Amino acid sequence: MAASLVLSTAVPAGLRSAPLATCSGRSGISILNYRSLGAPKFTRRGGSIRCEGVRETVDKATKREISKEEILQNQETNQSEKQSVFGAVPSSGSFYPRPEVDRRPETGDRNLGSIFAFDGAAPETINGRLAMVGIVWAAIAEKMSGLTVFDQLYTQGTGLVFYVALVPLIAYASIVPMLNGESTDARSFGPFTARAERWNGRLAMIGFLSLLLTESFIHAPVFTNFF
Repeated sequence: MAASLVLSTAVPAGLRSAPLATCSGRSGISILNYRSLGAPKFTRRGGSIRCEGVRETVDKATKREISKEEILQNQETNQSEKQSVFGAVPSSGSFYPRPEVDRRPETGDRNLGSIFAFDGAAPETINGRLAMVGIVWAAIAEKMSGLTVFDQLYTQGTGLVFYVALVPLIAYASIVPMLNGESTDARSFGPFTARAERWNGRLAMIGFLSLLLTESFIHAPVFTNFF
């Protein structure tokens, strides 16, 4: 009884200056509810805890809603959206190329077939992120082990284990926002913009492929011999 009285008087006083947030979970028993005080609401139901206040804060700081009107306007004014790299004019319902409004997760189909299509949102995003991680991993691992990328993957075997574990993890983390109707253009934080990620990913893909080809000819790790 004394403990409950202390809890009911001391805790609210300490939470009066806490930021507004909503944290909820599942256990069947409501432990604290200080909504009237502007403090977080804590509930336990079922054993899992979910804090929506953190997600709302992150969304407010990094997320921008992209409207259909913006996409249509860019589609009409951006010269690169009027024809593909092969010269074909995008048409709705075609296999490739599709108009921007059809291939974007915000306004187009959100099924895996559409997202993983040749002009979909997933392939370049996932490959670019894997290449960025791969080029950094190659530089560090070659300096530490003195082995080429091929030797680390197939001869030693340890690198292959990490690679197999990393690919689905990055792929899953990239696909989930797209299935929820969010492209990479919707997120930016300081210098971390979608355009910067695309160019860094493209350079990393070219760099990683060049690294593999170079090491296949010289039979030696590039980062150990030249850097």
